Amino acid sequence: QVQLVESGGGLVQAGESLRLSCVASGSIFSPNIMGWYRQSPGKQRGLVATITSGGNTNYADSVKGRFTISRDNAKNTVYLQMDSLKPEDTAVYYCRLWGGSYMYWGQGTQVTVSS
Repeated sequence: QVQLVESGGGLVQAGESLRLSCVASGSIFSPNIMGWYRQSPGKQRGLVATITSGGNTNYADSVKGRFTISRDNAKNTVYLQMDSLKPEDTAVYYCRLWGGSYMYWGQGTQVTVSS
């Protein structure tokens, strides 16, 4: 069993920054992909960014140039540095880990950006 625990969410003003962290624990197999997704009220959960064990990254167009995903494989941790935040970034942010036949989600952390 794998557990994902996110942290770092909060309330900020537009233009400010936040850094999210997600720590994975349990039986984690490599290689794998870790990523961040977000969901706002009335919308489906959507991709923010992903990163492979080897460090290859992928971003949603809406966050390119503002968000940076990174990971520490030794700590089984993935980070999301969010700069120049906008009110439309307001959502619950979820961590995801997957590879092969398995997939796990975290419980989510709220990010609220005020204008």
